[in-house]
Amino acid sequence: MKPTPQNFCRRMARREFISTVGGGFSALALTGMLGQDGFFNSLNGAGHKGPLATKDPDYAPKAKRVIFLFMYGGPSHIDTFDYKPELFKYDGRTIKIKTFGRGGRKNEGRVVGPKWSFKRYGESGQWVSELFPHLATCVDDIAFIKSMQADSPIHGSAMLMMNSGSIVSGSPSLGSWVNYGLGTVNQDLPGYVVMLDHTGGPISGAKNWSSGYMPANFQGTTFKSEGSPMLNLKSVQGLSLTEQQKVISSLNHLNEGHLKSRYDNTNLEARIATYELAYKMQITAPEAVELSQESEATKHLYGIDEERTREFGTKCLLARRLVERDVRFIQIYSGGSHNDSNWDAHGDLEFNHNKHAGATDKPIAGLLKDLKRRGLLEDTLVVWGGEFGRQPTAEYAKGTGRDHNSFGFTMWMAGGGVKGGISFGSTDELGNNAVENRTHVKKLHATILHLLGLDSNHLTFLHGGLEKKLVGVEGADYIPEIIA
Repeated sequence: MKPTPQNFCRRMARREFISTVGGGFSALALTGMLGQDGFFNSLNGAGHKGPLATKDPDYAPKAKRVIFLFMYGGPSHIDTFDYKPELFKYDGRTIKIKTFGRGGRKNEGRVVGPKWSFKRYGESGQWVSELFPHLATCVDDIAFIKSMQADSPIHGSAMLMMNSGSIVSGSPSLGSWVNYGLGTVNQDLPGYVVMLDHTGGPISGAKNWSSGYMPANFQGTTFKSEGSPMLNLKSVQGLSLTEQQKVISSLNHLNEGHLKSRYDNTNLEARIATYELAYKMQITAPEAVELSQESEATKHLYGIDEERTREFGTKCLLARRLVERDVRFIQIYSGGSHNDSNWDAHGDLEFNHNKHAGATDKPIAGLLKDLKRRGLLEDTLVVWGGEFGRQPTAEYAKGTGRDHNSFGFTMWMAGGGVKGGISFGSTDELGNNAVENRTHVKKLHATILHLLGLDSNHLTFLHGGLEKKLVGVEGADYIPEIIA
């Protein structure tokens, strides 16, 4: 039939109807099926993969995944792992000492001696205070870095520094860099999971697990420790196909507006990947976070059967289940909101640290022991620390509270190729400043990336015409002394 303006318009109308029915969802499904068949490989080049597909490291890695235990608020290193006997001697005396924290710069202060006794533990004889009796049994697997330094003594900017390498917001977080550099093995679960404290998130909020100038695929996904860990997650295991489709339809409806606004400026493939991950998570995530599968002995190991340790212990056990399923980067927060809801001990140091150490000591020790007995610790890197430490002097005229200290504090690492039972670096006799083997946060980041098989000085992302790096334009070297 010879084309005429009338039947030509009718043919165009039919095509338009097919392509736009259901908001174009039919075309979305077709594109997804074509992608599974490898159709787009011929267009994008052979071997084209999604942004979270696994990538080869720069060299053989010692670690495959990371669990970052973030003690929000700044735990006192001199009351936990950095033993300073001189502090006991000067307790209560006002001395000349230069400090810089929330209260500004000072030239003298009243010394607050440690409120907990210290002992040596393990074959390596590492010093640990009585705040951590359970963790003290694990010191031969731990490398303590006692000479940490950061750029800011203020919570918001210091947290951004620890999480993204910059005191200014807008940069991708450490977990985003790891997933960008390596991808994730398990394509059915998020590659980057963040578990917040039940009291709320940290002061800088979602900036701490943001993907910054990278695509949103690389940002952290928040889990809860109570109820269903994931928002809008309902188990579909055991349901009929029709019932499963109803659940997925419900989820897509809830997220439709969010997804549309989020992906209007990205390509169709990214939107398909989002829907696919949402569906896969509906199937796989319920099993991954189902703690009823764990034995009572395991729950006891993490302190889940005790009120004081239940919340943090639950998050640690969830972390172990996620690393078993090859989730690449997991961050767990101890402390949220403000004041004594976190480790920010400005007033009563004893009350604050007894509370938070008591809630985390047994779960963390349980996590290390459980990973070790399952053969997971050797390729799972565990990192512990806050955004900074605390000063050896009192912040106020009365009381035991300490101000922030970014000039010298302690963090530790275990597993993942780390040499256990050692201490690296040191602070001065009062724990005020790092004096030996000073370790900037960027060097810590470089070490984490190195253990994962990534060269921090070559891992870059083009943004604004510049090759951006987690460790900044100056670069940073890893710490060879703590690597086994």
